[in-house]
Amino acid sequence: GLSTAVIHGWKAGTGKILGVIDGDLQHPPEILAKLLVAMEDGADIAIASRHVDDGGVSDWSVVRRFLSRGAQLLGLSILPEVIGRVSDPMSGYFMVRRSAINEKDLNPLGYKILIEVLARGKIRQIAEVGYVFQERLSGESKVTWKQYLDYIRHLLRLRFSLGTIGQLRKRIPFPLKRFIRFGLVGFSGVFVDMTVLYLLHDPASLGWGLTRSKIIAAEAAIMNNFIWNDAWTFRDIASQQWGWGKRLKRFLKFNLVCLIGLCLNVLLLNLLFNLLGINYLIANAIAIAAVTFWNFWINLKLNWRVTQK
Repeated sequence: GLSTAVIHGWKAGTGKILGVIDGDLQHPPEILAKLLVAMEDGADIAIASRHVDDGGVSDWSVVRRFLSRGAQLLGLSILPEVIGRVSDPMSGYFMVRRSAINEKDLNPLGYKILIEVLARGKIRQIAEVGYVFQERLSGESKVTWKQYLDYIRHLLRLRFSLGTIGQLRKRIPFPLKRFIRFGLVGFSGVFVDMTVLYLLHDPASLGWGLTRSKIIAAEAAIMNNFIWNDAWTFRDIASQQWGWGKRLKRFLKFNLVCLIGLCLNVLLLNLLFNLLGINYLIANAIAIAAVTFWNFWINLKLNWRVTQK
């Protein structure tokens, strides 16, 4: 596979700095100079990223963007201590010090060699350089559903080899103070949701239909939660991502994470109640607690991103 070819190339090379780049010009070669500067400044790995300043994609469809972000979300859920260290863990364009890795220890599955390097290498200092991913001028992409399945298998294999969730907690300092703030903001959102629902649905008020009222109430709660999280919970990070454009982008991501969280909530509730026979109120409380943690962690790593360097 592609990752195996990369490792063979590294073994054949003799340099102290190793690299990966696509040969079809989807990775702009002029970014190599910026990556090299980052390495000379002391980075163990320098990654060309689509998700930092000056980064992006040229002309991707909505489906392709969804699959890319979905793969990152999945990785954050399974390997937070690896995927959460960088903004673009799916990148195939980077430089790394030979001394930071041992090719014999690398055992990638599929084509995402960067994840293997981050997981198994001695990576302390990380640098990221923005670049715009270009469309290929000729030929066809080699990415198929098999590659997506290999990606999932790779994540699971790394999860089991790197240790359990209990061991993971020892390696990642959990931001408890920030999580408490996130929970308090979420609690305030419950009151916003209930108030708006009452004002819209109650016959003495507007008397709108329940479904329409609930959708509007839920979105009002999401807006409330975003405003307070942006201004309080993640204030230090939001201040570094200034501008209405970036704020709108964070808001849309927050909406998406909340929507996925709602779906997970319903699935977990049904699993606990219908399959395990747990009381529906207890099952609902467990589902809410689990999804609250999931929403917090994904927003921390994807939206108000805190990288570990």
